[in-house]
Amino acid sequence: MGLARRDSSRCTYADYLIWPDEPRCELVDGIAYAMALAPSPEHQGFVVHLSYQLVRALEGTPCRVFVAPLDVRLADPQAGDDAVDTVVQPDLLVVCDASKIDERGVRGAPDWIAEVLSPATASHDQIIKLSAYERAGVREYWLVHPGDRIVTVYRLAGGRYGRAAIHELSGALPIDALPGASIDWDRIPPLPSRGRAA
Repeated sequence: MGLARRDSSRCTYADYLIWPDEPRCELVDGIAYAMALAPSPEHQGFVVHLSYQLVRALEGTPCRVFVAPLDVRLADPQAGDDAVDTVVQPDLLVVCDASKIDERGVRGAPDWIAEVLSPATASHDQIIKLSAYERAGVREYWLVHPGDRIVTVYRLAGGRYGRAAIHELSGALPIDALPGASIDWDRIPPLPSRGRAA
């Protein structure tokens, strides 16, 4: 099940800027989607550990690591606010071109994005945002499935995402879009197992 639409109107970033802070929304192709409730500890744990590893791996490079919530406007740099129809808040992203970073967040395609899937957001991340990231030119997109212990990796080639590569969350996985950077899944501790009701 996907995220609920905020309303039936076609919207732009100019509209987005005047909405109240709650509920948080993302805008994809002019459609506003209400964001899911606060993520689980497992989800947040993955985001924190991924960001920690990336910050260390990218130290001394021009690349910057960001975590949600941060607005990413997937639009032409010359487009005015009323022409921007896609604004997303990826769980984790890396931008290596400083000219894409401004006081409102990021404008243009990040080099790498990761979404940590949860039941409430999985179809939105795997279908709606996958298509938006491909069109915008995000070089590499990771979908992390904590429950299944796998990561699905899409890499841009010729302006399209090729066939997804699926890896277990085990050992080190290089990030092709960020030379020298990788994620060591074995350094991410599992959450304590939850007791089951009898």
